Amino acid sequence: MLLLMLLLHSSNSSFTACFGVKMPTNGNRPLKLQFGLINHEGRYLTAETFGFKVNASAPSLKKKQIWTLEQDSQDSQVVYLRSHLGRYLASNKDGKVTCEADGHNSDCRFLIVAQSDGRWALQSEQYLRFFGGSRDYLSCFAQVITDAELWAVHLALHPQANLLSVARKRYAHLSMEDGEIAVDLNIPWGVAALLTLVYQEGKYCLKTCDSRFLGNDGKLLMESGRATAYTLELKCGKLAFKDCEGKYLSPMGPTGTLRSGRCSKPGKDELFDLEESHPQVVLTAANGRYVSIRQGVSLAANQEDETDMETFQMEIDKETKKCTFRTSQGNCWALVAHGGVQCTATEVSANTMFSVEWLGHKVALKASNGKYICTKKNGQLVAVSDSIGDDEQFTLKLINRPMLILRGENGFICHHRNSNTLDASRSVYDIFTLQFSNGAYHIKGADGRFWYVNSAGLVCSDGEAPEDFTLELLEHGRLAIRGKNGKYLRGDQGGTLKGDGLSLSNSALWEY
Repeated sequence: MLLLMLLLHSSNSSFTACFGVKMPTNGNRPLKLQFGLINHEGRYLTAETFGFKVNASAPSLKKKQIWTLEQDSQDSQVVYLRSHLGRYLASNKDGKVTCEADGHNSDCRFLIVAQSDGRWALQSEQYLRFFGGSRDYLSCFAQVITDAELWAVHLALHPQANLLSVARKRYAHLSMEDGEIAVDLNIPWGVAALLTLVYQEGKYCLKTCDSRFLGNDGKLLMESGRATAYTLELKCGKLAFKDCEGKYLSPMGPTGTLRSGRCSKPGKDELFDLEESHPQVVLTAANGRYVSIRQGVSLAANQEDETDMETFQMEIDKETKKCTFRTSQGNCWALVAHGGVQCTATEVSANTMFSVEWLGHKVALKASNGKYICTKKNGQLVAVSDSIGDDEQFTLKLINRPMLILRGENGFICHHRNSNTLDASRSVYDIFTLQFSNGAYHIKGADGRFWYVNSAGLVCSDGEAPEDFTLELLEHGRLAIRGKNGKYLRGDQGGTLKGDGLSLSNSALWEY
């Protein structure tokens, strides 16, 4: 979870005016700004489920403490704060604060007054009073800003993402041969483009997929320390990384080596977007060969090694839950005449959408003609089958989540403090290792021990031997996990991770 003191270097109007971001062409979206607001007593602004009441009593950031910032369409200085219930924070002329409004009305209009330490004061635009207080005693009646009217901002997003340089319009990735993070990818491809933001003592480290940390001199280090710690700042909705010397990370030289430059104020070169990281997968057909585009535009299962040509990005539609498979060149699989499947589409359409059916260790893919994709004797893929046999089944391997961080509806999965079980509702996360094994996965903790489901249905984390789990990438940004008993992993009411889910529900879906 990203705890960040958002430092706004510009006026309110320039902050909000440049907040909107266009959809990139590769299917990735900049992450939406959702956050918690922490008052002067270290407590979070909370929207209660009943009665639309607000307080500042919670000690940590969970679902009820998450707010979304929305900008007014007419006046770029005005913002609205939307709760997890879809209602808006509002203040009346007497300073009474509620969170009941279901639309943008005049009482919901606030101005952000940024302070030099990065905290925000929220001022009612209508009545020019400031919002603050503690516990159940919140009001918007203060005429001047004191400590009680200041809010620190805890950004609530999944910490694994792709990093896009605003100036270069290129993505960061681990360059193994040069031992650096280079910013020169047109599309964030493969496991090397996945970066993890690790929170340590108020600062952030950038962790590569091979578990090294970026130092401010551009070198990658096995251990974190002063040189790998950065303060995150926000300018115009973009991120800047300030190092221990007060300088900012920026891409340098022809390959865009990421290291601190000479600037002590962030300009365009020092700004980045965090974008969601789609799952990228490799598919093996019944003939034991990888599905590939190496031979041209037609898909065929005829390769024995994994390269970018055998890797496809799964982009799952939020409404239909159908999937588009994108290549490293940006083209999509498409159904063509006579059931052929080619990588020729540049736009998403009905013919580029495929239904994925999860069959334990295998998957089947159905095209928009209602037929399943099968592998012909020559390896060519065609969508002509009415039912699922061996030739219609594929092994699907997720390649860009070697480090797994899971967040459910009530928080992150984390080791239990005093037992071998796992919590599923924590505001902090643990990083687990995901290992592929013949259509299934083994999940391992930092201590080298494995997850398993015990006889009582509890997920435990101290296994000596690996146990098979299967992943189902069911929704945009969310997956389900089944134990070897075929049941879903879910967070129960008490916040414990269990392996006894009989059906899919929100408690069994995990952001990854």
